[in-house]
Amino acid sequence: MKITIVRHGKTDKNGEEILQGVSNEMLNDSGRMMCQRLRNELKNEHFDVCYMSPLVRCVETAMILVGDRVPIISDKRLIERDIGEFEGKSKEEYDISKYWDYNLNSGDGGVEKIQDVIARCQSFLDYVLEKYDGKDILIVTHSCIFRVIYYLLNNADFSKKLENIKVDNCSYRQIEISNKHI
Repeated sequence: MKITIVRHGKTDKNGEEILQGVSNEMLNDSGRMMCQRLRNELKNEHFDVCYMSPLVRCVETAMILVGDRVPIISDKRLIERDIGEFEGKSKEEYDISKYWDYNLNSGDGGVEKIQDVIARCQSFLDYVLEKYDGKDILIVTHSCIFRVIYYLLNNADFSKKLENIKVDNCSYRQIEISNKHI
């Protein structure tokens, strides 16, 4: 069983380094081109199903990557982290180390607590790993959810620094899953 996690293509706000959170931003032309390149890179990969965030930037990315070749299923557990009052603000205004601190678990300013994000990602993984045991799954989502799923699948220690993994637009990681995760 293989899980492939993809972050959506670039939007205008990504290019401006503006936090999007749960806003519904479309891909820009650069983002669509990124998705086309990734589609070509993954053209020989087999996927049994594609799960995606319902936000339009992920819907567009999933459609470009797999179109009608595999079933595409929207799942709200894959939506980006709600960043509260930081929505639409510069990345520099958001203290990533504070909001990714598992033990602090801050929800200041309406930011979704990291332990809540981890719980919904774990719920999603528990579901798909049981339902699609032995299948290859493509997940199209956002940077925060990408990181959390990656950490969960790699049994990361959530008490350590979690924000270190870099997740560029249209980047992906593949993880082979054994029965130990089920």
